[in-house]
Amino acid sequence: MDIQSIIGELITLLIMALALGMDAFSVGLGMGLIKLRLRQIFYIGVTIGVFHIWMPLVGMLIGRLLTDTFGTIATLLGGGLLILLGIQMVFSSFKKDDEPLITPVGFGLIVFALSVSLDSFSVGLSLGIYGAKTFLTVAIFGIVSMVLTWLGLLVGKRVQNWLGSYSEALGGAILLAFGIKLLLPF
Repeated sequence: MDIQSIIGELITLLIMALALGMDAFSVGLGMGLIKLRLRQIFYIGVTIGVFHIWMPLVGMLIGRLLTDTFGTIATLLGGGLLILLGIQMVFSSFKKDDEPLITPVGFGLIVFALSVSLDSFSVGLSLGIYGAKTFLTVAIFGIVSMVLTWLGLLVGKRVQNWLGSYSEALGGAILLAFGIKLLLPF
């Protein structure tokens, strides 16, 4: 394999990782609108990075054995989870208590990370069928999504101070819109 094909493959994987990581950035932007400490932001980014490693890895392994039938199912599940999280955030913003039902901590963090990484599972299925380099692919996907998640959360945290009490409703609306976008092709 010559140097041009290696560079071409790296650029292709980086562009794919950026595309997959943009949903993590968008959802991170929405989740950053709730009150989070920097330590939580760090753990959220690492968790989403790990999910963006193992979800495409599982997808690639299955993709080498199966067709891409499961890609649509993964997209539908991810969209549904984001819609549920978005609705929950919007409703909890109108309640008197300050604690949302699902927060990006513990089980809520797993649900959050799963919802933004399900699309990387379907991409992993396709790449598994194609025969992409497994380690390189999942490493790039994980690193890029982790960095983009951190950026989204930090921008959301900054914007949250400007929006005050409306920030959680806006964050929920962003998650809801992104979930609908995953479910409806427009």
